[in-house]
Amino acid sequence: MSAAESVRLASAGEVPIVARLLGEFRDWWQKSEPSDEAIEANARRILEDGEGDYLIAYDASGQPAGVAQVRFRWSVWTSAPDCWLEDLYVSGSARREGVGSRLVEAVIELARERGCARVELDVNEGNEAAIALYVACGFRTEPKPPGRTLFLGRSI
Repeated sequence: MSAAESVRLASAGEVPIVARLLGEFRDWWQKSEPSDEAIEANARRILEDGEGDYLIAYDASGQPAGVAQVRFRWSVWTSAPDCWLEDLYVSGSARREGVGSRLVEAVIELARERGCARVELDVNEGNEAAIALYVACGFRTEPKPPGRTLFLGRSI
């Protein structure tokens, strides 16, 4: 498998692979919810309803090694679509092999193909490895100057 083929858009038939990788991500965060079944059902819904896309990265042996979830929305500020990199996960055994970088670059290319003006994401401030990855891929920690942009949320 060439480097160019090592990341590709997930099809509906690959939802179980996406769900397995997202389940590993949940476990990495030491969470117990959502269940494996809920992750698979939600990933299938997102993909089938056109609410987002998944990219799957493969390691040198052709095994699924990482996943990225992206969503797209129109921006009033850029008069173009925005890409939101919602989740990115690389299996522990594939870290430090360029899988994360290939996933990020594939997300950027997909966003370009869709006419997006920017790619945005949030990352836990304590996740130094992820921050280093995103900075190495050209992201800035201050994407909308002046001042640092904070991600806020509220459960309802």
